[in-house]
Amino acid sequence: MIRICSKCGALLLDDAETCSFCNVPLAENAEIPQPVAAVARVSGESDEPEWRVEVSRRLEQYRARRGRLRPDDPQSGFPFREEHSTQAFLDDEEVRERPRQRFSLRQRHTERVDICIQPELDFSSASDDRARPQTALVPVATLAERRWAGLIDALCLGFTCAGFLGLFLLASHSAGGELTFGKVDAIIYFAVAYLFYALYFVLFTTLSGATPGMQLRGLSVVRLDGSLPETRQLVWRSFGYLLSGATLMLGFLWAMWDEDRFTWQDRISQTYVTAAAPLSDHDLLHIPARQQSFAHNK
Repeated sequence: MIRICSKCGALLLDDAETCSFCNVPLAENAEIPQPVAAVARVSGESDEPEWRVEVSRRLEQYRARRGRLRPDDPQSGFPFREEHSTQAFLDDEEVRERPRQRFSLRQRHTERVDICIQPELDFSSASDDRARPQTALVPVATLAERRWAGLIDALCLGFTCAGFLGLFLLASHSAGGELTFGKVDAIIYFAVAYLFYALYFVLFTTLSGATPGMQLRGLSVVRLDGSLPETRQLVWRSFGYLLSGATLMLGFLWAMWDEDRFTWQDRISQTYVTAAAPLSDHDLLHIPARQQSFAHNK
């Protein structure tokens, strides 16, 4: 016989005096034992206690109420109806067949931003600041006239160097020495020749305003306005002669390509060589405005 506790409903054995779950005495409850029909045992099966058979039966009923597919299936069944599952299947198919919407990229409008760091320079209205003759009364001497003057200066300078070289050889021969032409000797000869060149042009230009060759050809050095130059300008012209000589006479050859037939010494000192007579201060005051134009090369 199996008894049921009236307090908690637990299954108890016949010889139990108190409930093993709630500890309530069975005698106080005056519980009348309720007979439970035992499941008939089939021959050949293993003998099991009656309480285990009852527990198995009740567990099967519990699973049936909870919607289990099988007693031994740990996963309970889902209470879905057939129409719901069919509708979900159709919705899934519709989603699959629906074409995906392609999002077109939004075209961006290109905007141009100009950042002007340096302002534009307008040279159309700028004045011509090139060193040019400012009067047509005193034009620039032609290249032929200056070439003859340069040739005379070269002869004068050559004769001067030859004279000093002869004196040096005479002194060296009398002292028992001899003249050699080695690499170091060539550098020394070149330095001495350049020294004579520098002294020749610096002294005659600064003190006389013109070299002997220019004086023999009737040439003179004037400012851009046609008047006689200042001492400061003559010093700068002497520096231009030194720079032209140091570059193997490139400063003199520059007049062949210059627009105004100016050499380096002309550009540096703001002076030029002319065959005309320089203007005095009285002449500058009485020059007509129409003659104050730039002189063109002949």
